[in-house]
Amino acid sequence: MNEAETAAGLPSTPHYQYAQRVGSQLFLAGQVPQATDGSIVAPGNPCAQASQCLANLSKVLSIHGFAAPDIRRVVVYVVGEQADLSAAWGAVTEYFGGQVPPATLLGVARLGYPGQVVEIDATVVKG
Repeated sequence: MNEAETAAGLPSTPHYQYAQRVGSQLFLAGQVPQATDGSIVAPGNPCAQASQCLANLSKVLSIHGFAAPDIRRVVVYVVGEQADLSAAWGAVTEYFGGQVPPATLLGVARLGYPGQVVEIDATVVKG
């Protein structure tokens, strides 16, 4: 982590980088639904968790001089049934105002934290 990420309210995680800028590209870690204190937001709620992941993504983008229009691809990982995937996807479409970049929505068995049901990854390149 860097000081700007900490100052923006992203949870402090030892031995972890949220992102690394290389030229016009931003390489991101998958964004998880953590609050500033590191707790998982809305355990088991895919819509709320997707919204938190996207809020964290927005912070990371801003810190590194990028914005939502620079997102070129999104991958959304969701634990649960079809309705859970649909709920998470609803938050994604809302975030992008209905104009989602190329995206993949995946159902998965498990994610990294207890109660976590959504993680969002993105490919980011300045135009």
